[in-house]
Amino acid sequence: MRICLIAEGSYPYVTGGVSSWIHSLMTSMPEHEFVIYAIAAEKKQQGQFKYKLPPNLIEVREVFLDAHLEEAAQWGKRYHLTPEQKRNLTSLVSGTKDVNWPELFQLIRSDQFSNVSEFLSSKDYFDLVEHLAKTNYSQVPFTELFWTLSSMILPFFTLIRHDIPEADIYHAVSTGYAGVLGALAKVIYNKPLLLTEHGIYSREREEEIIKANWVKGYFKDLWINYFYTLSSSIYELSDQVITLFGRNRDIEIELGCNPDKIEIVPNGIEVADYATVTRTVQDDKIRLGAIVRVVPIKDIKMMIQMFALVERAISNVELYIMGPAEEDSEYYDECVQLVKTLGVKNIIFTGMVQIKEYLGNLDILLLTSISEGQPLAILEGFACAKPYVCTNVGGCRELIEGRPDDDFGPAGYVVPVMHYEEMASFVIKLCRDENLRIQMGQNGFARVAHDYKRTAFINSYKQIYKELVGGIHTWQV
Repeated sequence: MRICLIAEGSYPYVTGGVSSWIHSLMTSMPEHEFVIYAIAAEKKQQGQFKYKLPPNLIEVREVFLDAHLEEAAQWGKRYHLTPEQKRNLTSLVSGTKDVNWPELFQLIRSDQFSNVSEFLSSKDYFDLVEHLAKTNYSQVPFTELFWTLSSMILPFFTLIRHDIPEADIYHAVSTGYAGVLGALAKVIYNKPLLLTEHGIYSREREEEIIKANWVKGYFKDLWINYFYTLSSSIYELSDQVITLFGRNRDIEIELGCNPDKIEIVPNGIEVADYATVTRTVQDDKIRLGAIVRVVPIKDIKMMIQMFALVERAISNVELYIMGPAEEDSEYYDECVQLVKTLGVKNIIFTGMVQIKEYLGNLDILLLTSISEGQPLAILEGFACAKPYVCTNVGGCRELIEGRPDDDFGPAGYVVPVMHYEEMASFVIKLCRDENLRIQMGQNGFARVAHDYKRTAFINSYKQIYKELVGGIHTWQV
């Protein structure tokens, strides 16, 4: 079987999280061939892989969202679009979700469109922007709306015009651009389409846009609705949707996904893989750790603010932030400056490390994200019997406190997003109570060993692939 995994902004350019999940999936199924269809932001990332690719990964097909910059355009062309084509394009940018995806894909991939930039220089595109300006944005400068819409749909058009690798099954690991390409593959090849949604992509983009300085206030809704519209493509065209916990399923249904399509398959690891992780340093220091990329959605600034309070109360404490910082160097610089401004002494940004070399010497693990799915980092910490203090995002509460039928006991504490003072109070409590740390760590270990086995996760996907390829899953254009 040949499986095409469609990934945006993750494997093989970024380590941890979804990337680790993808790598684990492929290496656990040597009997199948995999193709990675990788979506990256910039062409300068080409070939910059962070993983040793497994032998059953037969191709990495790379596409870049800035590819349109190489295109030349002629102004003023007229495409003579039909009323239905105009309606589809208007629905795409206005956020109504009322898009006939097969017809829109067919238009963008047709010979009518010699390149993306030329369409955005056409009279038809001007008419589209003018219509939206009159109906929704009459008080907004027309040129701002024109260029905002252009920056929105340029990547979308660019991706749709790329060739899709042939496979027996298409598996998108998020909605958004990856989901759109999965929907396109479904329409072109009429093969089974599977979506795994770790976090809710459209909700994550909404949170980022609300905070973003580069989006003017009156365009925030436009951007947010656009990403919800993109996500609707794969909710509509997928044969099956996998999510990791119950709350995600509820949100997907709320966003328009057919509940009959959705199945819950939790992440998993093997605790035996962490059996050799032991404490190698014997001293009186209490070491906190975070397995995390230094990017805004992980809210490292909250972690720094929280640790500033902990450091004032606990003299022998250290914080290790373990993960890459190069993904958003500007944000990393801001974090370093915040450390200096707050006068924090004992934060260490390790960069990329072998996590197992650090886990044994850590006493408490932290997660301060604004959005998550079901973090593998928490499962890794539990496999080493370490307690967690984390924000109430994604499946974190379920991991820390357990499901209703779970009697293992709490494995740490959960606090609201951005509540660094409350998080600090729980961290201080654990710092001062070694027995509580040990007990909560053991609770987490028991939970992950019982409920989150890697073999169960892999076997579930093997069965899903088998059933999808063996079934009849057709889309009539």
